[in-house]
Amino acid sequence: MITVHYFAGIRELTGTATEELSLSGKTVGQLKEELIKKYPSLQESSIQFAVNEEYALPAELLAAGDVVALIPPVSGG
Repeated sequence: MITVHYFAGIRELTGTATEELSLSGKTVGQLKEELIKKYPSLQESSIQFAVNEEYALPAELLAAGDVVALIPPVSGG
C-alpha cells in the first residue's frame, strides 16, 4: 500500500485529504493515470508529485510504504 496526500485545491477536487492505494510496483505516471480515472477533474490540473518528500518523475517506481504527495501549482509574488 502507498499513502497519497492531497493538498489545497487538489484536496477540494478529490474530496479527501489522504487515502491508501494498492499501487506498489507501479510508476508515478501510472499512479497519475489511476487517479485521473478516479477523479477526472485532476486531468485539468498541473500537478507535481513528490514521493517520500522528494519531487518524482513519471518513471519512478512506487514501493510499499511510500508516501506520495500531490502538489498543486504554486505562484509567488
